[in-house]
Amino acid sequence: MRILFLIPYPPGQAPSQRFRFEQYLDRLRAHGHTYELAPFLDEATWRILYQPGQAVAKAWGIARGLGRRLRQVLGAGPYDFVFIHREAAPLGPPVFEWLLAKVLKKKVIYDFDDAIWIANTSAVNSLAAGLKWHGKVAGICRWAYRNSCGNAYLAAYARQFNPSVVVNPTTIDTEFLHNQVREQAAPGPLVIGWTGTHSTLKYLAPVVPVLARLEAEGLEFEFRVISNQDPELPLRSARFVPWRKATEIADLLSFHVGLMPLEDDPWAQGKCAFKALQYMALGIPALVSPVGMNTEVVRDGENGYVCASAADWDARLRELLAPQTGPDLRQRLGQAARATIEQHYSVKANAANFLALFS
Repeated sequence: MRILFLIPYPPGQAPSQRFRFEQYLDRLRAHGHTYELAPFLDEATWRILYQPGQAVAKAWGIARGLGRRLRQVLGAGPYDFVFIHREAAPLGPPVFEWLLAKVLKKKVIYDFDDAIWIANTSAVNSLAAGLKWHGKVAGICRWAYRNSCGNAYLAAYARQFNPSVVVNPTTIDTEFLHNQVREQAAPGPLVIGWTGTHSTLKYLAPVVPVLARLEAEGLEFEFRVISNQDPELPLRSARFVPWRKATEIADLLSFHVGLMPLEDDPWAQGKCAFKALQYMALGIPALVSPVGMNTEVVRDGENGYVCASAADWDARLRELLAPQTGPDLRQRLGQAARATIEQHYSVKANAANFLALFS
């Protein structure tokens, strides 16, 4: 099959693209398929997109992207499938999707891993949010040949408009990327870690008082945040590490424990437990809020902990940081976490499911 991937960002940059379909490209080739990756944003616009200011340069980059996307859509004739990740264009109504599905009669695979029909406005994207067209998601789901959804919550939304829905979870490449396991008894400072982008930094708020209390009692640990923006937390244990693709795995392997707090709201219900998946693939026990897919991935006390309250976060962190029993507990949970990923949320385990989208 010939497949055109209409994607928001340059290849190899955004986590959603890397972990939802880019890591399957070799398998597509191995099965005789050919493909083209067609990003909306060019490299120059991507580099400044989430930086303050430069409004003119960003607007010009978006305008270039619209022109590029129109050419890509009009040139889609030779392709058997068009795979659209999240949306064909970040602004306005679903004109490109309508052209592909209704005029060009293309088989559109529509892929999304967030509740993108809900406005999720922050200080960073408040201006652009006013130009988005969140209602278009329903129409694209309806027109799609097949919908590829990151979890059951997203799939239930898509099925309101189209019965052709596949739960295609975000997965981890345990063979060639997340292919190491944290040795919990290794010497060095205890590190509680969190990784994410600027848009999810807000979810750290519930755990900051817990960490502050542990600090005040004299527990020795470092709270390491890997992100594209410094959260400037009021903790003496906090250390910010800029996210870099080249050091991504090594940086994560510095964690003894990984956190994934979430607010229980409609947007968070659509989350695909990606942080937990990354930690667990490296043998790092994950502590998560009982929101959305988190409770599907993390089985409390078996491969990590589900924390429903501040008291839960406090108690579980104390257990995992205890000098005498903590290393063995972290090792046991981490081994079970790695096995969970290999069996259910790895590229290898999900490859057949992904390839079946193009049938």
